[in-house]
Amino acid sequence: MAIYQFGELTPDIHDDVYIADTADVIGQVTLKARSSVWYQAVLRGDSDHLEVGEESNIQDGAVLHADPGYPLKIGKGVTVGHQAMLHGCTVGDGCLIGIQAVVLNGAVIGENSLVGAGAFIKEGAVFPPNSLIVGSPAKVVRELSAEAIEGLKLNAQSYVMRGQQHATTLKRID
Repeated sequence: MAIYQFGELTPDIHDDVYIADTADVIGQVTLKARSSVWYQAVLRGDSDHLEVGEESNIQDGAVLHADPGYPLKIGKGVTVGHQAMLHGCTVGDGCLIGIQAVVLNGAVIGENSLVGAGAFIKEGAVFPPNSLIVGSPAKVVRELSAEAIEGLKLNAQSYVMRGQQHATTLKRID
């Protein structure tokens, strides 16, 4: 893993966070308890603050960044899918951001929402809690059922366990 101070900006990483060895964490980044950052993910807090909530996971190849005045905040128990791009947005607790989704500055994703794979969320867009959000530009297509919301939570929990497994059992053999 590569953890960088940027000028006076230093990451704040809880003791039990899992960070894969090819991930980059730069500058004003806060990683809360039991969160995880996976292979080739980049969290770049060189312009404004990035916060990843407890038990959230940033999957392989995801990019998180912010512009001045647009901090990035990810709530508790959030899954950010492979190669997703999040920029200066707010993601509520319990959400899942799908593979290769793009979420731009000032956007707000309400808690317990699912952003579909490949969705494009434009600047300043605001979505209510418990939403299924898809398309380009993205729109709400329906409210999520209680069962679907439970599935989002189970997905995030599986990554808490997976992060703990990788931290304790992963062994490079070359």
